[in-house]
Amino acid sequence: MKYIVLLLLFISSLYAQTIKDISSVVGIRKNQLIGYGLVVGLAGTGDKSKFTMQSLQNLLRNSYIKIPTSSINSKNIAAVMVTAELPAFARQGDKIEVKVSAIGDAKSIDQGELLLTQLKGVDGNVYALAQGTILSQENKTTGLIYNGAIIENELDFSLQEEKDITLSLYKADAKNADLIETKINQEFGQNTAQAIDTRTIIASKPENMSIVKFLAIIQNIEIDSSFKQKIIIDTTKETIIVGGDVVIKPVTITKDAFTIRIKQSSLDENQWNDPAINQGRDIGDDAKIDQKPVVVNLDNALVNTKKEPTISDLMRAMKVMKLPITDIIDAIKMLRDLGAIDVEMEIRG
Repeated sequence: MKYIVLLLLFISSLYAQTIKDISSVVGIRKNQLIGYGLVVGLAGTGDKSKFTMQSLQNLLRNSYIKIPTSSINSKNIAAVMVTAELPAFARQGDKIEVKVSAIGDAKSIDQGELLLTQLKGVDGNVYALAQGTILSQENKTTGLIYNGAIIENELDFSLQEEKDITLSLYKADAKNADLIETKINQEFGQNTAQAIDTRTIIASKPENMSIVKFLAIIQNIEIDSSFKQKIIIDTTKETIIVGGDVVIKPVTITKDAFTIRIKQSSLDENQWNDPAINQGRDIGDDAKIDQKPVVVNLDNALVNTKKEPTISDLMRAMKVMKLPITDIIDAIKMLRDLGAIDVEMEIRG
């Protein structure tokens, strides 16, 4: 049995956030792109569906090669849907990641070559062109091309001409809307910002300031908010995305592979600096939390921190113990279910 023990001194349950942590700017957003394409170069793992053969025939016809569909007999090609996100303020020549998914009965598109594919927005216009070698995920019928599309057309939006900005809270909350209005007005003066409903705040730019600087100042204004942070867990990619300030309350969790015990420390300031507290095998500079080394003593991992322990601290300790990502994901889920962390959790995959 492996153990993780976090010793801590509890302080306030609120954490400092900035306005950009709980809101977005209306008009500054990503846009979805989609396209239909062909993947070639598959080693017999493609599909023989009629629409794939028809697509290949059309492609060859554009190259002045005429061939009947009935004569095409290959499983080295696959029909796919290609999706991507067009970032805000994307410029011509920028590269973005694309996701490729088989739509026929192909067994694998891994290492296949996506032929030049147009990516369109909901308005029907082409905004990017995708092409490249696919790196598939576990199921082999979906994959990614990193920097696989080049932006060809830009969205017509100019921030420079704007005289005010509109903030939209991720979650409607009258308290937070009022708090943001108050904070902005304290920074720039009365009547700069106005909350028009429980989710929307409009702020007018001072005459002698650029809109970019105005937005930068507003987004970085600190607020004390109980707005829930989010943890994103992608079970397919086995990745976890989490902020560094998600605090863990006292809890004990026991599983086959590990035990997590988080409790309040009775140590005073001088005892924290006692070298006897951290005894065991030094595991290097990469395993430090708050400048205090994480130490491994047989099956025991001890993490000392004067601050409130966070999910980031816990993940580092579990990685030090060489626990698989699945155990880390299970631990976070259990902490959420037990109420030890107050977060919104998004599970993908």
